[in-house]
Amino acid sequence: MSPNLSQLRKFVSPEIIFGAGCRHHVANYARTFGARKVLLVSDPGVIAAGWVADVEASLQAQGIDYVLYSQVSPNPRVEEVMAGAERYRSEQCDVIVAVGGGSPMDCAKGIGIVVAHGRHILEFEGVDTIRVPSPPLILIPTTAGTSADVSQFVIISNQQERMKFSIVSKAVVPDVSLIDPETTLSMDPFLSACTGIDALVHAIEAFVSTGHGPLTDTHALEAMRLINGNLVQMIANPKDITLRESIMLGSMQAGLAFSNAILGAVHAMSHSLGGFLDLPHGLCNAVLVEHVVAFNYSAAPDRFKVIAETFGIDCRGLNHNQIRVRLVEHLIALKHAVGFHETLGLHGVSGSDIPFLSQHAMDDPCILTNPRASSQRDVEVVYGEAL
Repeated sequence: MSPNLSQLRKFVSPEIIFGAGCRHHVANYARTFGARKVLLVSDPGVIAAGWVADVEASLQAQGIDYVLYSQVSPNPRVEEVMAGAERYRSEQCDVIVAVGGGSPMDCAKGIGIVVAHGRHILEFEGVDTIRVPSPPLILIPTTAGTSADVSQFVIISNQQERMKFSIVSKAVVPDVSLIDPETTLSMDPFLSACTGIDALVHAIEAFVSTGHGPLTDTHALEAMRLINGNLVQMIANPKDITLRESIMLGSMQAGLAFSNAILGAVHAMSHSLGGFLDLPHGLCNAVLVEHVVAFNYSAAPDRFKVIAETFGIDCRGLNHNQIRVRLVEHLIALKHAVGFHETLGLHGVSGSDIPFLSQHAMDDPCILTNPRASSQRDVEVVYGEAL
């Protein structure tokens, strides 16, 4: 009997090392790839926090040469990827290590693509466009939310077009991810909230994605439980390493879920919005999440009910319309509790910008796995609700 091809599932993941202090062991993993010279990618904020010095010390202790590349913006840009690739080639590097949030990690992934192919990063937009393996890639996240350290996504900002574009391929899943909760101690409350909401949205969208399955559902639900249950307390108690570990673990689980199930309209719209205004990605998600959940609910009511129950909402005796209202109220309350009271209008978006934003959201790969089929007009309406 032939298998049902629609039920086949794949699951990609890096080698993951999780735990406080694991950043100090980066040289051991670089050495397994025969590293002679490492391109170390980071940004000025992460350098100032001291995490890059720890990685440098590890490499120096094992006699591994390296060169630091830190010209990375909060939303990594096309020209920064290309300059990093040129630095990799001119310095004759053979391994890439990135330390930082989503920006240095995505930039490092982009650098790997460019040096492997010898072509411009803009040529790789879309799904499964990569044909040549990238150099060995080791990522050390310093935020708990983007999950670039475990995902098959790269998000790059094209400032000339005022848009972000996505590259989705298992070829950009890093070889090794060193997930060290201690590195998140330098996050301020705003960044903690941004990345925490981003991770929560990863989990929600992965669970209702048309690409979900048994290999991703358990990760998505556990991520929701961990983040919903610990994010507010972590922001109130920023030095509590146990809370940091819970959020970091939740972020990792969310990343494994969305990397394999892909995402939905929140991220498609958020990528468009972030490219347009150069805003933090998590902030964009926070503005949009409850509006997209309300829009999508009717397409996957049973799965959204499970999400509501995972958030601790008592759904007994409630119909789906009542559950939808309770779930939206919970998401808004959680956003307010971590300091978000944002609207698009507060950031200068006007009704006249919505067609441009919606057109680019419709071109984003994440829209393809949204549970409710979406036209550009649908996206325009949801953006309008978020004004």
